[in-house]
Amino acid sequence: MPRGRRGRAGGTVRPAPVPGGESEPGVVVRPGDPARRAAFEVLRAVDEREAYANLTLPGLLRQRGITGRDAALATELCYGTLRALGTLDVILARSSNRPLARIQPPVRDALRLGAYQLLYTRVPPHAAVSSTVALVRAERGDRATGFANAVLRRVAERDLSDWLDQVTPPEPVAALAVRHAHPQWVVRAFADALDGDLDEVAAALAADNQRPTVHLVALAGRIEPDALAGQVSGERGRYSPYAVYLAEGAPADVPAVARRLAGVQDEGSQLVALAVLAAPVSGEDRRWLDLCAGPGGKAAVLGALAGQRDAEVTAVEVAAHRARLVRGATVGLPVRVVQADGREVGEHPDLPAGGFDRVLVDAPCTGLGALRRRPEARWRRTPEDLAALTVLQRQLLAAGLRAVRPGGVVGYVTCSPHPDETVAAVDSVSDEFGDAATRLDARPLLPGVPGLGPGPAVQLWPHRHGTDAMFLAVLRRLR
Repeated sequence: MPRGRRGRAGGTVRPAPVPGGESEPGVVVRPGDPARRAAFEVLRAVDEREAYANLTLPGLLRQRGITGRDAALATELCYGTLRALGTLDVILARSSNRPLARIQPPVRDALRLGAYQLLYTRVPPHAAVSSTVALVRAERGDRATGFANAVLRRVAERDLSDWLDQVTPPEPVAALAVRHAHPQWVVRAFADALDGDLDEVAAALAADNQRPTVHLVALAGRIEPDALAGQVSGERGRYSPYAVYLAEGAPADVPAVARRLAGVQDEGSQLVALAVLAAPVSGEDRRWLDLCAGPGGKAAVLGALAGQRDAEVTAVEVAAHRARLVRGATVGLPVRVVQADGREVGEHPDLPAGGFDRVLVDAPCTGLGALRRRPEARWRRTPEDLAALTVLQRQLLAAGLRAVRPGGVVGYVTCSPHPDETVAAVDSVSDEFGDAATRLDARPLLPGVPGLGPGPAVQLWPHRHGTDAMFLAVLRRLR
């Protein structure tokens, strides 16, 4: 159970696990504090424009010259507040004399930021309250400051543990949703994927709330993993032979990344791409297809290995801007980028039916497997998103099976553990192709990785493997 601070009467401040990462102790807050102002402005951009925090915040920090401890604090407060949003809103609703929907959006975001500091960090209560009131005053004038001050003082009367005891509903899924700050539909999806084991569901949800380690990939033939680890004073990955964990700093500042000798890629993504190349094929093995290639991370891994195996990768991406990203990620590698709809196999001249020995279908999905890296995503996605995505996923997997020749293999990948996007999609397409295709046991293709599930598909998890929750199924075309 996460532990917050004691109420103002309790005196001592206790350390608290923070969804956004390590807390910043003993911060003295000044009105107009740049770290809090930056975090607040990103919260507003996420709310108003559906911005992505992981893209917006770094640019804002660079633009304003916010570095060091201030940058670390802004990052923690921004990402942590977004991850904990659902739980914060339940507590704020109990602390306010008006519904959250009737609170002006800038004031509501400021209250979320203040409540996060009170409940999840070691920032002193007076500093959390005063800095939030200063933000409210700057945004809405003095009239709103009394309301903000009163709400936050009510929040500060209990620590996080006490608040959770007050607001947690009795129903198990709803309780997990509040205690671990996830929408209920996501909790249910995790429960379905984990065979209803609610203790493990809780562990998976808790892992989503931890700051993820940045994973790098050493591109085969361009830099040795040990050399990359030496550049960043990092550790080699646990499972992928090409993975390196970045100890600190920005990936863009790593010389090997800047020179395209290495890239930024979750170790789980590396593992599933490598597994597709490890699956046995009969006959030739020179024509590889990445059917949904943007933004190009897996295409670069495939291309680097293709260069060592006398193979070529056709990387397909339907969106022009993402196709440009793929080209940038694969410069100098044996990768041909085609801007096309991956479902056009057999119709597009660069996508002949039966024209490839290996096919990777990294299908667009809800991204529920990478919630720890995209703090606002859990609140932005809805169950209604599944309908269109699951249709597209099945169409792309079917296209992948049309694209591969008999004796070749298709790897179907999603960054989601939702059963509708994983096993149900594979079941549906397998039924469509009947005895023309068969499923392979993917578990031996990830040697040394434990806890992969009952097979034949593979499911990775943050709480088990320290990776994103990547799903992989491998199919062989028979005729």
